[in-house]
Amino acid sequence: MKKSYRILIVDDEENVRRMLTAAFTLDGHQPICAADGQQALEVFGQQKPDIVLMDIRMPRLGGMEALQVMRKTHQEIPVILMTAYAAVETAVEALRFGAFDYVIKPFDLDELKLLINRALQLRSMKQEINLLHRELSDSYQWDRILTNSTKMMELCRDTAKIAQSNASVLITGESGTGKELIAKAIHYNSARAKGPFIKINCGALPESLLESELFGHEKGAFTGAQMQRQGLFERANQGTLLLDEVGEMPHNLQVKLLRVLQEREFERLGGSQTIKTDIRLIAATNRNLAAMVEQGEFRQDLFYRLNVIHLSPIPLRERPEDISLLAQHFLQKFSAENGKEMIELDASTLAALESYSWPGNVRELANAIERAVIMSTGFVMFPDDLPEHLLQRHSTENSTENSTQRNSDPIHTPEQGQSLKESMKAYERELICVALANNQGNRVQTARVLGISRRALMYKLQEYNIE
Repeated sequence: MKKSYRILIVDDEENVRRMLTAAFTLDGHQPICAADGQQALEVFGQQKPDIVLMDIRMPRLGGMEALQVMRKTHQEIPVILMTAYAAVETAVEALRFGAFDYVIKPFDLDELKLLINRALQLRSMKQEINLLHRELSDSYQWDRILTNSTKMMELCRDTAKIAQSNASVLITGESGTGKELIAKAIHYNSARAKGPFIKINCGALPESLLESELFGHEKGAFTGAQMQRQGLFERANQGTLLLDEVGEMPHNLQVKLLRVLQEREFERLGGSQTIKTDIRLIAATNRNLAAMVEQGEFRQDLFYRLNVIHLSPIPLRERPEDISLLAQHFLQKFSAENGKEMIELDASTLAALESYSWPGNVRELANAIERAVIMSTGFVMFPDDLPEHLLQRHSTENSTENSTQRNSDPIHTPEQGQSLKESMKAYERELICVALANNQGNRVQTARVLGISRRALMYKLQEYNIE
């Protein structure tokens, strides 16, 4: 059975309200009407519609002003604006203020229904994703390692097998590739899942503090030791201890670590009592431990003890098929954390993300999306929400592709003294103008031909002052 939605119709023209009410009622929905923005806000607060269809120019309070109020209280409810004035500035302003989309009067009723259905489907998808996040918040599942990469899927399968053992694991790879994520997956899918998972960064503490953190100390063991303290080897008993950046561990602590791995026992600093420990040790590093062994910077016997099983997550640049998947995941995650309701990446934004090499790997991607979520104002993330250095790289790579195309079909010749950025903008403007002319000004078709979204095209039209 088709689901029924409450659709708030806001327009000062009674015939428009009647026509839309009849059409949506026939489709099994529940239309609610308001004659202006002020009345719409009253109905909006009382009945909480599933979607709002609202005119921009109305007496008392216009649609743009009402939209801003609605977005402050209920960002999850999509708002589609209607206008009889097809100005680029108006459309872009509507999207900036958080409208899901806009339609130009007179509109095709079937196209409007498709747009409304898409908005409702995306809202439903967002609700399902939020529910899934809540269901997973108290557990750790393999599907938290998001990937479409064959190599990463193979690594996940290997990790699942490793989780059933008690063997020490060495995880190596570039920073930001997800070494801690893999360590957590091993722990929470092992027989030790109910035990503690404890992590320490071996490079973040000076040697004296690191030793105390790992092994604990007795009262009076050193100046300032006013009470007995358990170390991480003791606290992680029957669980997992992750030694992050293990390559930074000083030599004398490497000796003590080797003894724990061999004999499963240790003493607190200043103490003589031998303490037994039952832990699984996972070590992680972005350094080449084998090379450090050859250079005498890391103990060979410890390296062999740690390297019983070796895992190496794949850098993001070597699995570009994961960029879209991870970007969408972080979009939903940070939108929820920041109280926003972003639900999609614009096609041009995704193109910029996929063309970047991501030297900081998944962590850098997460940071970029978090920043973009905070900076953006609507339902959709656009390229100018992304960090500037990422866009500069994208523009440089695109200029190389465009220069190849220009040799075979020259549309724009840079003027003397024109910078690369100016030349690229002039070329892009000319491409858009040609596409618009070829499609008789139809913006939807022009966006499709250019391979960008209609929203992205509207921003370009405003940027280049194209009517």
